[in-house]
Amino acid sequence: MMTIQAALQQGTKLLEDAAITAPRLTAEVLLGYAIGQDRSWLFAHSDEELREVWWIHYGRYLHQRIGGKPTQYITGTQEFFGRDFRVTPDVLIPRSETENVVEASFEFVKRGDTVADIGCGSGAIAVTLNLERETKTFATDLSEAAVRIAQANARRLDADVQFAVGDLTECLAGARLDAVVTNPPYIPKTEAPTLASEVRDYEPHLALFGGEDGLDAYRRLAADLPRILKPGGWLVLEELQFLPVEQTVSPTNLEAVANAVRRARAGLQDPARPIGSSTRGAMSQEHKSSALATSSVAAARC
Repeated sequence: MMTIQAALQQGTKLLEDAAITAPRLTAEVLLGYAIGQDRSWLFAHSDEELREVWWIHYGRYLHQRIGGKPTQYITGTQEFFGRDFRVTPDVLIPRSETENVVEASFEFVKRGDTVADIGCGSGAIAVTLNLERETKTFATDLSEAAVRIAQANARRLDADVQFAVGDLTECLAGARLDAVVTNPPYIPKTEAPTLASEVRDYEPHLALFGGEDGLDAYRRLAADLPRILKPGGWLVLEELQFLPVEQTVSPTNLEAVANAVRRARAGLQDPARPIGSSTRGAMSQEHKSSALATSSVAAARC
């Protein structure tokens, strides 16, 4: 007889042998997903016999994870700001650093402001801003598949976000935004071979790579900000240190952004992401230290 506790021990050992980060937590998440219960249920029923159908699903999920597929793409969900977002290989997996961006934006984004999330992916930033700040929210992505995922997340979470398929800011009208909150791709194409396989082989390249030097999206955003932002509007970015407040953000002062991006890029050698039941407080210290990149944020007033 295989109990739930024994199955967790066996799964943990298999994941450890495969050098998977956080093997015990991963085993708990995958077994809970196979059974259709949360981790607390597993602890309360540790002596219960594992049903055959549970074992079949659990074994398949372990095999997928050992093969490199991220846990979030196996379960199809990632928690962000206390809400579950559906994720597929069409969207980048939201991570705790992006929660820091949203929290930092609260200093600049007032209730009722008009904001845009450029390159929205799963819609985590746009949906959260709308629900937490009651913003008038727009979101764009070049990937039609990503926009469909984001729209589904917004509907399920009862968020009022207007989505559009388009290249960066091309589908936004001029001079109407109080803030742009975004996480543009910033990895140079030349660094693709250095990325961990679970990032390089599973996450969408459109959301990862920013041209030859990683800064294509930043240049284009900087060039168009004077058109789409109201005077005094804010640009809030992920993975950068805070920049000095500027009168304008333009290609001429983009080197400050470029330098900050390069400093942040070092964190991309470790692809591990928090996968537990909460990425805001309950995440273990181990997962905090192994997150994908730095947790800094950049904001500039335009």
